[in-house]
Amino acid sequence: MRILGKILYGIFIAALVAVAGIFISTLLPIPGNIEVKIVKSGSMEPTIATGSLVIVKPADAYAVGEVITFGEDSRNQIPTTHRIVSVREESGTVFYTTKGDANEEADVQEVAASNVIGKVLFDAPYAGYILDFARQPIGFTLLIGVPAGIIILDESARIIQEVAALRRKRKEKLVHGE
Repeated sequence: MRILGKILYGIFIAALVAVAGIFISTLLPIPGNIEVKIVKSGSMEPTIATGSLVIVKPADAYAVGEVITFGEDSRNQIPTTHRIVSVREESGTVFYTTKGDANEEADVQEVAASNVIGKVLFDAPYAGYILDFARQPIGFTLLIGVPAGIIILDESARIIQEVAALRRKRKEKLVHGE
C-alpha cells in the first residue's frame, strides 16, 4: 500500500510539473521562436482536434501540404491553423491559400507570408483545454495552486515529524545519560 501511495504521489507531481511547464511555456520565449498555441475550432479535424495544443515554429518558406498557423494572436483575435493548398508569388510577396481539413472549400482570404506565425511541428490532442483552464484564475488556483499547496503542507508535515523524532532521540539520550 505504501508503494502504491508513492507511485500515485509521483504521478501527481509529474502531472503538476507538466501542467505548470506547459503554462509557463506559453508565457516565456522558447529558443528557436517556438510558440505554443491552442486550436479553438474543428476546422482541422480529424488531423488536429479542437482543444489541441500545437507547437509552431517559423520557417523561411512553407510548402503545399504543410499545416501552418497564421493571423493575429490577441485577446480579441485567435490565430488560425490550416493546411496550405496552393502558393503564389506577386510582386515579391508570397501568398498562401489555406484550407481546414474538415472544410469543403479553401479559405476565401489568402495569407501573406508575413502573417504566418509558423509551421505546426506537433500537436497534443485536448491538452489545450487544460492550458486554457489553467489561464483562468480559478483554473490556475485549482490546477497549480491547490496541488502546490498540498505538496507544501505534506512536506511541512514530514519536516515537523522529522524534527520531533530528532528531539525525542536527543531527549532519550539526555534521560539515559548518554
